[in-house]
Amino acid sequence: MKPLYIYNSLSRKKEEFIPINPELIGLYVCGPTVYSDVHLGNCRSFTSFDIVYRYLMYKGYQVRYVRNITDAGHLVGDADIGAEDKMAKTAKALKLEPMEVAHKYTVGFHDMMKKFNNLTPTIEPRATGHITEQIKMIQDILDNGYGYEVDGSIYFNTVKFAEEKDVYGQLSGRKLDDMLAESRALKNQSEKKHPADFAIWIKAEENTLQKWDSPWGEGLPGWHLECSAMSTKYLGSEFDIHGGGEDLKFPHHENEIAQNCGACGTMPVKYWMHGDMLLGNGKKMSKTPDPETGKSNSVMPEELFLGNNDMLSKAFSPMVVRFFMLQAHYRSTLDLSDEALLAAEKGYTRLMEALHVLQDLKHETTPKITDEDQEINSTLDQAFEDMDNDFNTPMALSRLFTLVNKINSFKGGHMDLSSISKETLARMKTTFETFIFDIFGLLDETQSSGNGDGAALDGLMELIIDIRKEARVKKDWGTSDQIRDKLKELKIQVKDGKEGSTWVIEK
Repeated sequence: MKPLYIYNSLSRKKEEFIPINPELIGLYVCGPTVYSDVHLGNCRSFTSFDIVYRYLMYKGYQVRYVRNITDAGHLVGDADIGAEDKMAKTAKALKLEPMEVAHKYTVGFHDMMKKFNNLTPTIEPRATGHITEQIKMIQDILDNGYGYEVDGSIYFNTVKFAEEKDVYGQLSGRKLDDMLAESRALKNQSEKKHPADFAIWIKAEENTLQKWDSPWGEGLPGWHLECSAMSTKYLGSEFDIHGGGEDLKFPHHENEIAQNCGACGTMPVKYWMHGDMLLGNGKKMSKTPDPETGKSNSVMPEELFLGNNDMLSKAFSPMVVRFFMLQAHYRSTLDLSDEALLAAEKGYTRLMEALHVLQDLKHETTPKITDEDQEINSTLDQAFEDMDNDFNTPMALSRLFTLVNKINSFKGGHMDLSSISKETLARMKTTFETFIFDIFGLLDETQSSGNGDGAALDGLMELIIDIRKEARVKKDWGTSDQIRDKLKELKIQVKDGKEGSTWVIEK
């Protein structure tokens, strides 16, 4: 097996991936806080680690992939204390039980992951299902001298830990003095010995909706604690890879390290991986309208699929959006725009059409190995080398597109198929399918007839949509609805947007 190199956020350099136990890889990814619909930036992060998971399995590793569900303990504004739990706040606003909120948005999250064709993790633990483990970890931290109690709340003694272990701030690159200065500006710091200390158990107030019994009274766990407790339970005190967004590096992941070291005495993770953010038209996404344009640059996944957002000229399918995500390295920012999505749609269609052509190519001759064979095999080798270089999907994708013109030349007769061997053709077919479906996780939404030409289907659907459009103009709603319903029976979904109607074949 050729070596795999991963950029380790802890060491700030690429390192050869050498698993702790080659028989079983431990992968932990911070999951969603299920108090609202999952946003597109989260989807990008989960898709990035879905590709990591897929590629590790392709390389022959058995992977235990753990991704948590946060359904308690995450305070509003990512606060430490003195703020309301996000689950409780939504529950009060909707007049629901917190677990109703958790269930509603967990179902929505799973549905969105399915639309993006992300594989399910092998274990998906919930914070509320692991209160016992979190209480046990708190007690271990107290027993080791890194925690203290104040009126029913437990705090992690960050300064003592930093002085004794010399690891706090290593991941984020922040100095303790700077963190102390930042923490002093926060509210409700009076209970702490030091402003940089953080809560690992929060005393419940009279109106607290989610609370559990503990040796220190009723309360709820701190947000950072759940990942430490659940990763330790399912992957051990030391495991291979921990992933998440760049925004989680501090304080969440930094505090995870502190908790694990404080309870278990070991650094928990060998390779830390962090994905960069998603932008909208070159700026950080925000629901607040831009002063110049008067428009928001925030897009929710469903708005992408339906086309009902001011940023979009039309609807885009989940696989086009996934293809768009593949075009940027996971550690790079990804800029979402209508123009970029339109280009991704063309690229996705072109790749799938080339695959259809490739699948139908065949010949019986077996010539000697030629320069053409060597060029094709070298390009395919480079695609795998790109993935071995910190999961470089944009470079690997570019290798496939290097061969797309060659594939189309074989179809058009511009290049003689006998110029390559049967073995090279077979490898090219296998590798394309492996990358597109197994590693990149794309689905074929083009529904080609099998001869490499989806133009007939596209033309037919354009005709049907035009007929339906004319019926709607005439306010012939019966005909319009009949066309839509009949297409739905055929698993073809018509989506009406501001710029017209689009269609997608349901899976």
